[in-house]
Amino acid sequence: MFLNCDLGESFGAWTMGLDAEVMPYIDQANVATGFHAGDPVVMRRTLKMAKDHGVTVGAHPAYPDLGGFGRRSMACSPEEIIASLHYQVAAMDGMAQVAGVELRYVKPHGALYNDMMAKDEVRAAIIEALASYHRPLALMLQATPAVEQHRAEAEAAGVETWFEAFADRCYTDDGKLLSRRLEGAVHTRDKMLAQVEQLCDKGTLTTVNGIELPISADTLCVHGDNAEGVAAIRDIRALVDQAAG
Repeated sequence: MFLNCDLGESFGAWTMGLDAEVMPYIDQANVATGFHAGDPVVMRRTLKMAKDHGVTVGAHPAYPDLGGFGRRSMACSPEEIIASLHYQVAAMDGMAQVAGVELRYVKPHGALYNDMMAKDEVRAAIIEALASYHRPLALMLQATPAVEQHRAEAEAAGVETWFEAFADRCYTDDGKLLSRRLEGAVHTRDKMLAQVEQLCDKGTLTTVNGIELPISADTLCVHGDNAEGVAAIRDIRALVDQAAG
């Protein structure tokens, strides 16, 4: 199983995350494209770091919500979503080419990601955006019990899919993420490591109500926006490598 992390989310004089400390331990970097975070200088630096560490690069587009860090849902039409993704992805694709790395996939950010998983019309627009891009890019989305449906939707449009699980988030019984508004939504370090170990060993996780839920994931999302998070990523890397043999 691969490890992916949201990076390049600093902006101007504002610093977000410990990208340099995280990069050596991950396989895939979801790099912000400027609509929720990031700027051209940050993009350039992040892409260089990814190249130096042999990390696969993905675009991390969002709703145009710099003030809200992309966490506020917006009533965008399918045309607006498609155009917005083309704009953001093309910018990252061009920056990546200049940096000597290949953009491989797209992982929507924040509210756009949540809407993609909850609303058929948003997911269809995102799939159409990738299908109509000038070259193939994979789509990263959440591994839920609807994996086969979502894979079929993307395959019908000629879009490859990569499914992810979350190391530090608690799940509901139907395979969704427990709302951050609820207690226990984000795991403690011990629970997070136990969840990763269970995913690696059994391909399952335990939901908020104690149900063992099968999860078919290609990659595991980790977060490294503080020193404790970076230390946890090191431990997760060790667990994943050990499971891989």
